[in-house]
Amino acid sequence: MRIMVTVNGREYVRDVEPRLLLVHFLRDDLELTGTHWGCDTSNCGVCVVHLDGVPVKSCTVLAVMADGHEIRTVEGLALGAELDTVQEAFIACHGLQCGFCTPGMMMTARWLLDENPDPSEEDIRSALSGQLCRCTGYENIVRAIQWAADKEAS
Repeated sequence: MRIMVTVNGREYVRDVEPRLLLVHFLRDDLELTGTHWGCDTSNCGVCVVHLDGVPVKSCTVLAVMADGHEIRTVEGLALGAELDTVQEAFIACHGLQCGFCTPGMMMTARWLLDENPDPSEEDIRSALSGQLCRCTGYENIVRAIQWAADKEAS
């Protein structure tokens, strides 16, 4: 099937198999490997991308379902050499360890701050509840999102 998608502001037209998952389309066809592929069952959340501004687990979306839609991946967070505040925050607050969950966490954090510029710790933990981190116990991730919210507020 032929699909047309806009990914990180760039339009792509590709022929894809009807059963191709969006995560594989992004990684294999478009070579945007920042979106990680983890559990393949939607449990871990490492594959989160924005589909029309809403976070989705790209292992649960077929590429053909994204036809005509806008996708933003972790590669689309930075504006050229200027990091997004969420990226800065993860660096400043050590919000990553091994980095495997980081792209999905950052995409969820960006969505949360876009929707709620002043989230409580409970709001942050609720937003992250569909994602697994096996390294940090979430403390530094939560701190990073709070740091980003504070920086964007000032």
